[in-house]
Amino acid sequence: MQRPPELQEEFAEALLQPGNPVPAGVVGPNGKAAEKRFAVYRNNVAVSLTAALKSIFPAISALVGEEYFAALAREFIRRHPPSSSILADYGRDFGDFLDAFPPLANYPYLGDAARLERAWLDAYHAADATPLDAGELGSVPQERLGSTRIDLHPSARIVRSRWPVATIVEANRSGGAMPNLSAAGGEDVLVSRPALDVIVTRLAPGEAAFLAALGAGEALESAIASAFDGAASFDLASCLQRCLSTGAFLRLLPPA
Repeated sequence: MQRPPELQEEFAEALLQPGNPVPAGVVGPNGKAAEKRFAVYRNNVAVSLTAALKSIFPAISALVGEEYFAALAREFIRRHPPSSSILADYGRDFGDFLDAFPPLANYPYLGDAARLERAWLDAYHAADATPLDAGELGSVPQERLGSTRIDLHPSARIVRSRWPVATIVEANRSGGAMPNLSAAGGEDVLVSRPALDVIVTRLAPGEAAFLAALGAGEALESAIASAFDGAASFDLASCLQRCLSTGAFLRLLPPA
């Protein structure tokens, strides 16, 4: 006799694998396997997970079309079953799945577009917190500024792409025209939610590296060096102004 954990595992796997037989114990009044009833339940699960993915990735759905997205979602669901009962947490691997899905090889920007949409939702659901005030940063003595660390806001997310990913997502969420991918360059993007609304900000060269370094706990001086390593045109004053105005910073931290 199967133990309850084994039965649960078999039941969950059968829900997401259409080729699997009806799990043991799922029977009708006649004692026979309830194939039709289980098929209805299996379909309801697939429909609800597909709807969740579509609500998280509306730009991807618009890009590939609703019918293709539904088929794509079912394949993702089969390979990546939910690990949480919270539907908003589902689909964290969707960008990687799109990158590796052979039929989409001619659409290499889809993975980054999905990562940006995932970042948007994560920022939306992040903990509320009051962003760092510009005056507090300005009050740090010059001799201590380089060793100061800055904690990023809980909602802050960075997405880096060799494609104009913010432009792609905005166009497909609003029904606008796709950018010319052969002419457009990549975009580094900051996603934040300092108050009620999520803000999507295109970053200048070096700013994504700067924020990533701060997020890793590096001091301001080290983060500036990281920014200049990747972009000689990095402008610290403009970067700080952009980060403060979008609520990317949470608080100042003492030197490590």
